[in-house]
Amino acid sequence: MEDQPERSPRRLEFVSDGVIAIAATLLVLEIRPPGDSRHLLHGLGALWPSYLAYITTFLLIGNIWANHHVMFDHIRHADRAILFLNTLLLMVIAFLPFTASVLADAFRDGEGERVAVVLNAATFTVAAVIFNIIWWYARRRHLLRASLDTAGARAITRRFGLGVIWLAVGTVAGGLIPVLGTAVIIAFIVFYWLPISGELGMAGPPRTAAPRGRGRT
Repeated sequence: MEDQPERSPRRLEFVSDGVIAIAATLLVLEIRPPGDSRHLLHGLGALWPSYLAYITTFLLIGNIWANHHVMFDHIRHADRAILFLNTLLLMVIAFLPFTASVLADAFRDGEGERVAVVLNAATFTVAAVIFNIIWWYARRRHLLRASLDTAGARAITRRFGLGVIWLAVGTVAGGLIPVLGTAVIIAFIVFYWLPISGELGMAGPPRTAAPRGRGRT
């Protein structure tokens, strides 16, 4: 029986980039201009919950995109399970504009903040769990590129795993004190924009510049 050819994850990445871009773009639709132009400055200031939900969710989506890029830099083959898991991840990402809208409305109205923060943080947590499952599955099935060494793979695994714990803590904290839960999520976003150990310098052999002047007389 012949071995099945490997499927490049390139098309998966293209589709993922498109869904992530659309989800990030839809966030701005939640910010509606003030209805009273006579007190425009006050009206714009009163939209701070929408700005907060927009900024945090946009940066979180950007964070997912950056780490998704890192992950698939090292995955050489996307089998049907990887395709399915990535589809679940995109489904959760597409849900984020809704949770951002709920969060903004809750803070603006001063009611339901706990539920809104928990919904938002729990959605982030689900995305992180699926993220980890994809990475765990790729490692378990030996779908990673040979250029990623063991130390780099472990560093990425630890970083992804920490994300689930951090977001779960933010979810619980949001259920107790909404502002604290939001602060935990913001701290998560800042931290996870930092480079991952093992992220760079392992995608392939280094290129060497061609020597100059050889063969000339």
